[in-house]
Amino acid sequence: MDSRNKLLALTTALTAALVGLCAGPAQSQAPVALTGQVSSAAEAVMEGVVVSAKREGATVTISVVSDDKGRFSFPASKLEPGRYTLAIRAVGYELDGPKAAEVTASSTATADVKLRPTRNLAKQLNNAEWLASVPGTDTQKKALLNCISCHNLDRIVSSAYDADGFMQVFDRMTGYYPGSTPQHPQPLTNFTRDRGRDGNLLPIAEWLSSINLSQQETWNYQFKTLPRLTGKSTKVIITEYDLPDARIQPHDVMLDREGNAWYSDFGQMFLGKMDVKTGKVTQYPIPVVKPGWPLGTLNLEMDKSDNPWVGVMYQSAIAKFDKKTEKFTMWSTPKEWDTAGGQLGHLALEGTPVDNKVWIKNSDGTAIYRLDLVTNKFENLGTPKDPRTGRRIGTYGIHSDQQNNAYLLDFSAGNIVKIDAKTKQETVYLTPTPNSTPRRGRVDEQGRVWFAEYRGMAIGMLDTETGKIQEWKVPSPWSAPYDAMAGKDGSAWTGSMLNDRVSRLDVKTGQYIEYQLPRSTNIRRVYIDDRTNPGALWVGSNHGASIVKVEPILD
Repeated sequence: MDSRNKLLALTTALTAALVGLCAGPAQSQAPVALTGQVSSAAEAVMEGVVVSAKREGATVTISVVSDDKGRFSFPASKLEPGRYTLAIRAVGYELDGPKAAEVTASSTATADVKLRPTRNLAKQLNNAEWLASVPGTDTQKKALLNCISCHNLDRIVSSAYDADGFMQVFDRMTGYYPGSTPQHPQPLTNFTRDRGRDGNLLPIAEWLSSINLSQQETWNYQFKTLPRLTGKSTKVIITEYDLPDARIQPHDVMLDREGNAWYSDFGQMFLGKMDVKTGKVTQYPIPVVKPGWPLGTLNLEMDKSDNPWVGVMYQSAIAKFDKKTEKFTMWSTPKEWDTAGGQLGHLALEGTPVDNKVWIKNSDGTAIYRLDLVTNKFENLGTPKDPRTGRRIGTYGIHSDQQNNAYLLDFSAGNIVKIDAKTKQETVYLTPTPNSTPRRGRVDEQGRVWFAEYRGMAIGMLDTETGKIQEWKVPSPWSAPYDAMAGKDGSAWTGSMLNDRVSRLDVKTGQYIEYQLPRSTNIRRVYIDDRTNPGALWVGSNHGASIVKVEPILD
């Protein structure tokens, strides 16, 4: 072979190799079970539409989001063969007739989705959109952040109460357990909750009667909706697991080392476990230790032995579940300390192996306890006070570090309070945003305290080495984040009780990616499964009786 032919052969071989390299990624992409395009007469192809598929007879729904060309794809690994009903979420739109698809193992199914303008926009508005729509000041609107634990805001704006009627509603609401829902109300026993605002709620009642339907047949203000999320926000897979009882309120969700999802039930005396592979749910009844008082649990934690613990709220107790024996151990507030409003909803275990002590918060007066697991005795550290004002620290979340120092999140102002485990000395740190009302969070492996600022609309982080707090405002308005957690992949996550979105923060760049969830999802605890990179987020749909997994797809 002469040099010319050799050069031609070499060029041909290199070209073939380059073609193979270019074709490699496309060929290696995961197989697709179902694909299609979303469009409408108004917008043609539509980006940012959540498309959900649920197989007939199944308890799991898979959702993806359409890209800038309106295209969506469901990986074959997520959809078993069968007939699927399709649903969408795009505020202002609805499906133009029922939609279904037949998925087979041998080929990719196609289902283009046509949308039409919704005939009832009010029914589609989430809590954040109602707050954006109603006339009023931010101060007035923030008063409604106390209402959404039990129900959505459409219940308020669709009512016909005048100011006097709302005052009666306020009186009635203060007599209900915070885990109550309209379908499952639980009256408190010989106790009413703090009404706030020094008891003067008449201005709020008058304002509410001006934005509901007490004076007109329809709303006299324009509805404002959040724009659909686009770009990186469309690269996500969302899995929603139905729970077997519509009354289940999965307040906190965590995974154990085996990958099972555990949840606390805010309205019932059960600890739940779900097999994430099969969706099978097992519920373990928690003993009632205070008969006649409301039932339900809040904070869920896993100890170093991988056993779940829960705060048993108005039963004024905490509980540990031994996974081997499947039995509970209960610790109740000492009788001489207990009250009608005694509420042990929150506890901290991270540093417990250091001294065998568990931190606990009693919401009645926000007293801080320590339980000695060796002696089974409680220690009452009293109620810390804000050194600037002399007012008590309104602790919501309580978290501990590896040395078992406690960190209190002040839901009545903007303080983070450290209690030294050895000296009991208190150190107070102030958030940059005044009255940000830190709610819940977590201490990471570096000892930094991550937390959600409920009224500050941000993720906050206390660097315990420098004593400085950094904040990252969540992009969507009225996000009201409840909890925050940092992952090992350089991210931090939070979820909203108002806008049905979860937000992933890149801590290094300060940039967020938000993800729209398929339906109304009153999010409390956020939990990151760091076994994958990027980590997957798990949350409970507290009003939807489901558990939700969010898997971001990063470039």
